[in-house]
Amino acid sequence: MSKTSHGGEKLIAPNKNAHRLYELLERLEAGLALTGSEVKSLRAGKVSFKDGYVKFVGGEAWLIGVHIAEYENAGYSGHEPERQRKLLLHAAEIAHLRTKVEQKGLTVVPVRMYFKNGRIKIEIALARGKKVHDRRDDLKARDIDRETARELARA
Repeated sequence: MSKTSHGGEKLIAPNKNAHRLYELLERLEAGLALTGSEVKSLRAGKVSFKDGYVKFVGGEAWLIGVHIAEYENAGYSGHEPERQRKLLLHAAEIAHLRTKVEQKGLTVVPVRMYFKNGRIKIEIALARGKKVHDRRDDLKARDIDRETARELARA
């Protein structure tokens, strides 16, 4: 099910593609406005970030493209898995992120989802898309680190 991480937080799911596809510049914690069946589904760890991102409409931030599977025992009051979910952020935080996105051509992506003090939180990051050669450089650096660790272990 879920793994326990630092600070009394219980990890629901990480977004593994975020680190691979984006250079994460600035991180923020946000709350989520969810329905009851979504919370039950998240407790079971049934979430997929696939093409998730944050969109700004009016003075609000919305989480788009994150799939939370339907809860089997929800009955008639289930939820739509791909619906837009409102992020709970301060107005100043929304304004700050919005200006960065509009001025610098950055994007805001979800990084991980977790429980904190009984509430579901999502870590979002201001990100710049990596180019193909940047990803190759990351792979090369990881291979070099792995080789040096092996050499140190032998010595």
